[in-house]
Amino acid sequence: MSCTKKKRRLAVLRPKLEALLADQESGRVRLCFGSRRLFRKQFAREENGYADHAAWKKDWQAERSSQFFVLGSKDEASGNQSCQAAVAPDGSLRLRLRLPNGWGSTSKHPVLEGVRLAYGQEEILQALSAGRVVTAQTKTGKLFRKREGAAVSYRFVRDRKGWRVFASVEAQPVALVTRRLAGAIGVDSNPDHLALAETDRFGNLVEIRRIGLHLYGKSEEQAKAAIGDACRQIARACAESGKPLVIERLDLRKRRAELEAVDCVRARSLSSFAYAKTISMLKAASFRAGVERIEVDPAYTSVIGAVNHARRHGIGSHQGAAYAVARRGLGLSERPSVREAVVPTRNGGHLTFALPARNRAKHVWSFWAVVRKGLKAAHAAHARSGGNHLPPAPLLPKSRALGATRALPAKPRHANRRQHCSADVLDDLPW
Repeated sequence: MSCTKKKRRLAVLRPKLEALLADQESGRVRLCFGSRRLFRKQFAREENGYADHAAWKKDWQAERSSQFFVLGSKDEASGNQSCQAAVAPDGSLRLRLRLPNGWGSTSKHPVLEGVRLAYGQEEILQALSAGRVVTAQTKTGKLFRKREGAAVSYRFVRDRKGWRVFASVEAQPVALVTRRLAGAIGVDSNPDHLALAETDRFGNLVEIRRIGLHLYGKSEEQAKAAIGDACRQIARACAESGKPLVIERLDLRKRRAELEAVDCVRARSLSSFAYAKTISMLKAASFRAGVERIEVDPAYTSVIGAVNHARRHGIGSHQGAAYAVARRGLGLSERPSVREAVVPTRNGGHLTFALPARNRAKHVWSFWAVVRKGLKAAHAAHARSGGNHLPPAPLLPKSRALGATRALPAKPRHANRRQHCSADVLDDLPW
């Protein structure tokens, strides 16, 4: 069945490739200002609610002239040549536009009074006050005066409510409030949640967290809001603990390629989870909070977390992966800590298989590459035997009193600390 789908996909992509190659050879560039959807509506006016071609053309011209962008420059007064802002006594902005010749306006420099920005007003005011005149020297030794400041760009957008103004400036760096000597907080991204693991400076596990991120069925704006709240929560936790944030350097092209090779349920889960948006918002939130961001290679972090850390600390595989990410960010050892792997499963059971002998002449990742193959084979054998459909073990009275919903047959060793048997840990077991 997957071969048939790939053939169908190949048949769809080949005509598109041929069309693109033909445009490239002929030098043809296809651009449509106003959207192709609206352009094609002129050929089916009655179905799209247009009485005649003039009605469609009115919407088409309005859409093509619905916005314009004014690029800023740090060498100009107020950071922009064509749109200069001044601060009014009441704190609002006074925008003076410079229109091109031939627009038929009564004034070449219209002025917009009382402009206030809903977000970032303070940053714009700081950028406007940062301009100054300095004396520089040319290569021939001649002195001249020039202006230096912050570039302020403006985008004017017209919608059904009127005109809106969007101003943008270069973000200024924030003083770091974190140190690597305090430890690190690792993040493992998953389709339905973000797993966090906090370590001390020696790499010992201090705390684990789980932030739900259910995006399936939500609109784009709802997904952005949920991701933004989660990222701000993570950045605030890093700032309060004084520890840097460690994230994975994900290959989004590989993620998109996975969609064609998995089943429909897994494909919907992967496509609904905005990997790129999550990573970009994590970077932005950590930048604004003054949190150092460390990016590491994601190779074998899930395998290391499941084999080395899951049973040992009584945590789930995803939290183990976040723990492995945090330790990798600190540059700590990734050597195997057990001889026999006991990996938890989704229904509260576990997998057991012997680890291969390690060749110490090679990098440790070569060992984890072999372990990953064995882990995949163990999961496949467990699924064929029907182990994924077995009911979980009954809850113990103590676990039920802590608020747990399932019990883990693979009991952790050395679990003599309260943090290893709290309600948060038991509630986040992998099922």
